[in-house]
Amino acid sequence: MREIKEFENLKVIDFKSPSDVAKMEEALRKVRSEFGKHYKALIGGKWVETKQKITSTNPSKPSEVVGYVPNCGEKEADLAFEAAWKAFDSWKFTEAEERAEYLFKIADILTERRFEFDAWMVYETGKNWIEADADLAEAVDMLNFYGREAIRYSKGYEPHQIPGEKNELKYIPIGVGTIIPPWNFPIAILVGMTSAAIAAGNAVILKPASISSVIAAKTAEVFNEVGLPDGVFNFLPGSGAKVGEYLVKHPKTRFISFTGSKDVGLRINSLAAEHQPGQHWIKRVVLEMGGKDAVVVDETADLDAAAEGIVVSAFGFQGQKCSAGSRAIIVDAVYDEVIKKVKDRVEKIKIGDTSEQENWLGPVSSESALKKVMNYIEIGKGEGKLLVGGKRLNREGYFVEPTVFIDVDPNARIAQEEIFGPVLAIIKAKDFEDALRIANSTEYGLTGALYSKDRSRIEKAKAEFHVGNLYFNRKCTGALVGVQPFGGFNMSGTDSKAGGRDYLLLFLQAKSIAERIV
Repeated sequence: MREIKEFENLKVIDFKSPSDVAKMEEALRKVRSEFGKHYKALIGGKWVETKQKITSTNPSKPSEVVGYVPNCGEKEADLAFEAAWKAFDSWKFTEAEERAEYLFKIADILTERRFEFDAWMVYETGKNWIEADADLAEAVDMLNFYGREAIRYSKGYEPHQIPGEKNELKYIPIGVGTIIPPWNFPIAILVGMTSAAIAAGNAVILKPASISSVIAAKTAEVFNEVGLPDGVFNFLPGSGAKVGEYLVKHPKTRFISFTGSKDVGLRINSLAAEHQPGQHWIKRVVLEMGGKDAVVVDETADLDAAAEGIVVSAFGFQGQKCSAGSRAIIVDAVYDEVIKKVKDRVEKIKIGDTSEQENWLGPVSSESALKKVMNYIEIGKGEGKLLVGGKRLNREGYFVEPTVFIDVDPNARIAQEEIFGPVLAIIKAKDFEDALRIANSTEYGLTGALYSKDRSRIEKAKAEFHVGNLYFNRKCTGALVGVQPFGGFNMSGTDSKAGGRDYLLLFLQAKSIAERIV
């Protein structure tokens, strides 16, 4: 076993070094040479083919096929449950240090191959180079953090003692679970959700998002490479509406861990609540859903910093983050000035194929995402004044201009509904109190930011800005593992606090043991 040092976050590459640029360009060439490859599912340690396939394409050039993955069904799901429960019988007794070592090995491989995985994300999801590497770094952090957490939880704790007894409390794994990650953080969240459950001593069935299924397949190959016992990790790509729902409803599912939209999350919660014949437990459900996150700016703020934070929060990865700052709420006294600064910055954004380093803003994920975003832009034209953007680029790919609407009513659809694209609604508030009221006026409660130099307002926001992740004088995206545990309130989910010390507890149960001393 290796010496386990104190956890440290992996530094994100900024690609200012010619050496790093050269490595990335080489990785992009290598990955492109693998386009069109066929991948397999992994069930009980065996690679499995299916007749039906999921075709993954490049959103910058949809005519390019990134790869093909299996489209699994109920038959494969049943086999995966059988394999996973068989593996769980012994995996649950494996020492935490040994389970952690598997995670550390995966982290080592991902770190060694980071440029390659960055390139896959660029091509399959349209991330720019830095966003892709930040995703990779977060995955590595999750592995290293959760490995250490598994060891910590394995020690349990000593409860209060009474004369004549020895009392202890242990944390034990809960069984076999279904992992359903999103496409927008195709390595970070997938790896985090999966590795946490495995580190806690459970076996898992991973059903990835179809949009990022090739990245998921490449990641599955790494999980298999480190030699996890057969059946501990099962890779089962397929349709969410078919195999996804089957996995959720299955009586052998002990828990479901999901990250994605509100509508799908609520559907999963409803299906999981229905007791199935032969089901011996109440299924545990961990949900991380959407957000309609706000960046608030008052008259005391550094307005240049605020404008920069608004733009990066709104348009980083094309606004396709649940943490994206899709609302900017600005007090009247500085409203016009901040709008001008935002407009100036948005107009300088370079849009295009993110395989080219100069392009900061890439495509949205799919044709359906493009249609949804463009529909909201049309809605926005009737709900506010179009400041900048509003068009699809006249070129191949799902490219939408970064779009800003001003003078938006706080109750407008574009101010209340999650768009998941490069669309920002700017709202005028009378004063700070009004801005805070507007910030809390949606059904979500994931992230938020306040730009202010007024200490009393910062303290008030700490108490009353109702979000799971709150930031001051910085953007509302980019939570770091171990530093800012991530998860939200209300319709943003069950507040799992991924990347925090509470997260593994979601995949464990406490066993209290008392022995009378005789």
